[in-house]
Amino acid sequence: MNRFASKNILVTGGSSGIGLAAARAFATEGAHVVITGRDSAALSNALPALGPHALALRNDAGSVEQARQLAGELAARSIKLDAVFINAGSAKFAPFADVDESLWDQSFDTNVKGAYFQLQALLPQLNAGASIVINGSINAHIGMPNSSVYAASKAALITLAKTLSAELLPRGVRVNVVSPGPVATPLYGKLGLDKATLEATAAQIQAQVPLGRFGTPEEIAATVLHLASPESAFIVGSEIVIDGGMSQL
Repeated sequence: MNRFASKNILVTGGSSGIGLAAARAFATEGAHVVITGRDSAALSNALPALGPHALALRNDAGSVEQARQLAGELAARSIKLDAVFINAGSAKFAPFADVDESLWDQSFDTNVKGAYFQLQALLPQLNAGASIVINGSINAHIGMPNSSVYAASKAALITLAKTLSAELLPRGVRVNVVSPGPVATPLYGKLGLDKATLEATAAQIQAQVPLGRFGTPEEIAATVLHLASPESAFIVGSEIVIDGGMSQL
């Protein structure tokens, strides 16, 4: 398929994991892809797989100032967007008794405040008929221990998507959410857990998935592309859960 030929797509947090898988899939279908991230080396490594028209911009998803700078840079390059995948996020897990203000602020700055003001700043750069896809999480729906802050931030994102969908629809802009379950990405190495705890946590999570495995970034990316494409034009303000049946238990 070539659903995104010559379309401009922005993927935040696009240098690894789900973001990179989505960026590659968009590029494979003809898109001109812009990826962002905080790691310059990771951005440089990702760029060659995204085609000759791809652009990588260093950006901190938790900074309102940088959200505005990103929009300004796209405007300066005359890049109008046909789809945006708000994927950049922070996942830090800790027992409720151990959560401090710093963990809370990092999670909500990146997952909620940054996403909110990034979309606000991008409004002038959205073409009519543009699609916004937000990366949520099944943690917003299940009571997983140690995930209180992360789950709350993702629940806020899902609610935001529904509200923005109603508000932006008169502009011809659709907003939807993908909420992955456990996915095999580098994110699991950034949870703030030591190796033994991380391995035990991963095994415990996998045991709760009816399919008996973690998902792949490519499986999530396939749904992101569906929601970003014209074939999903009647899907508005919806959340698609992609979790191997985990949330159905």
